Amino acid sequence: MPESIPNIQLAIQQLSQDLQQERLDHVIEFLDKRYPAEISLLLDSLPYTTREKLWLLVDEKMQGDILLHVKEEVRTQLIKCTPANTLLKAIEKLDTDDLADILRDLPDTVIAQLLRSMDKQNRKYLTDILSYPEDSAGGLMNIDPLLVRPELSLEVVLRYLRYHGHIPKGTDALVVTDRKRTYLGLLPIQSLLTCDPKKLVKEVMSHEDEAIPVNFSSTEVANIFEKRDLISAPVVDPDNKVVGRITIDDVVDVIRDDAEHSLMSMAGLDEEEDTFAPVISSARHRNVWLGINLLTALLASWVIGHFDATIEKLVALAVLMPIVASMGGIAGSQTLTLVIRGMALGQIGTANIRWLVNREVFVGMLNGLIWALVVSLITLIWFQDTKLAMIIGLALMINLLVAAFAGAVIPMVLARLSIDPALAGSVILTTITDVIGFLSFLGLATLVLL
Repeated sequence: MPESIPNIQLAIQQLSQDLQQERLDHVIEFLDKRYPAEISLLLDSLPYTTREKLWLLVDEKMQGDILLHVKEEVRTQLIKCTPANTLLKAIEKLDTDDLADILRDLPDTVIAQLLRSMDKQNRKYLTDILSYPEDSAGGLMNIDPLLVRPELSLEVVLRYLRYHGHIPKGTDALVVTDRKRTYLGLLPIQSLLTCDPKKLVKEVMSHEDEAIPVNFSSTEVANIFEKRDLISAPVVDPDNKVVGRITIDDVVDVIRDDAEHSLMSMAGLDEEEDTFAPVISSARHRNVWLGINLLTALLASWVIGHFDATIEKLVALAVLMPIVASMGGIAGSQTLTLVIRGMALGQIGTANIRWLVNREVFVGMLNGLIWALVVSLITLIWFQDTKLAMIIGLALMINLLVAAFAGAVIPMVLARLSIDPALAGSVILTTITDVIGFLSFLGLATLVLL
């Protein structure tokens, strides 16, 4: 029986020491007692050189499940250091939907051997799943739903299940269809076991449970599971024919990936990036957004450069200038995060975006007024200059107002352009708040003080 790891950091430390001192029997004994998902976490948490040593000591029976759980970059590294015949043995017993998740990362020779080893039906199932986008209901689904007809008695269904001898994991209901696989409803396992065996399926089945369209996005699927508290759900094609089912374990992976994506995208990183990747690889991944950020910073510097004469005559402007841009950036980020979260949850659309933008503008206006008074008072006490205090207060109000509007509108515009708002939104917002902040503050100072 596998055991949970009580302290992941202590486990990493101990494994590293055992590997360094060649105590391989200790490592193998430790790994044999662990769940595949926990070994995946250990592999994700080790430097890439130590990771390969540990991977080669993992039991082949667990390697397939482990490859499903590690990050994509880590999976690529592990696959490269695994002999083809070992890799084939590791993955050939995976469920078809799980196999589809990692098939694209496998070497062509292994894919060819795998397809040759599969029977015609399973090969067709795998091809069907791969025909759907990876982040869609079709890409998530299993192709193993148990189908029953409405005219059968519960007794016949029970005999069928006993004859079948296996119920797919995560099965909480059987899918009721007609002879053409048209979806009709669900037969909960609870009803099957507790109702009179002589009753027909159509007498106890549920007609209220809607199936999930095969082209729904993975995020939409996760929202449906959350709202309906589902354990599993049938998937249907555009003709309402049952093509598979989705289980809660697949949805948990989607929720985790979406959360990681939102967090990492704010920094311009990929959620699948390997934390312990080699230096060159990590630097290459991060250079793209560093370059984009440089361009936006140069734009802000260009704006400042147009007011160099003003800054030279009043040094206090250089001291106070970052306050306006920084306050605008924070205020805009709050709105941006709120809107992106609402879009991810399906709460924001054309019906309510105008109301939301208006609300955020009024919030920005109120916050602008409050903090303009605070910053103006501080400036007045600090520099004893009434005009300067008025200028920074007005500039702050302008920037917070623009930041609120931009934070609400940018995600919707990016979504319309099929650009990920979480990835590009913060860069665009920072550029706007910096430029407007410097332009309003220095522009007003030029008009009033010179």
